[in-house]
Amino acid sequence: MRTFDLTPLYRATVGFDQIADLMDRALASDVGQSTYPPYNIEKTEDDAWRISLAVAGFSDTDLSIEVNDRALLVTGRKAEDDSDRKFLHRGIATRAFERRFHLADHVRVTGASHVDGMLHIDLAREVPEALKPRRIAIEKAAASHTDVVDAKAVN
Repeated sequence: MRTFDLTPLYRATVGFDQIADLMDRALASDVGQSTYPPYNIEKTEDDAWRISLAVAGFSDTDLSIEVNDRALLVTGRKAEDDSDRKFLHRGIATRAFERRFHLADHVRVTGASHVDGMLHIDLAREVPEALKPRRIAIEKAAASHTDVVDAKAVN
């Protein structure tokens, strides 16, 4: 596998650290990264999204959602089952997992729900008023009479 060194990009740019970090994460994604549990990301509005994870077999107490410095971390830890159950086929995976999502600037978690084996996490972008574009009114300047030349004085 080919690796790329983005160090020159860090030296030649100012203020683009987030883009370089994103490229680092994308290029360094582990080939052996687990695909469990499967998930969907859907856009629900212009500035809102929903992450849905299939977590069959997990209860609310087995799941944890944390946000730390623009990183959303979803973990699932199933309590050990002490019963002497014997499975002929075990197709429902209840192994522990950790799924990490990197959030963009001003995106925050607005809620979470666990319904029918699906964990739904709602996200919304909330840009602060100071960063929103604003329109500046242009005022008309009063006409200056000193620059006007009288037509009779010229002739």
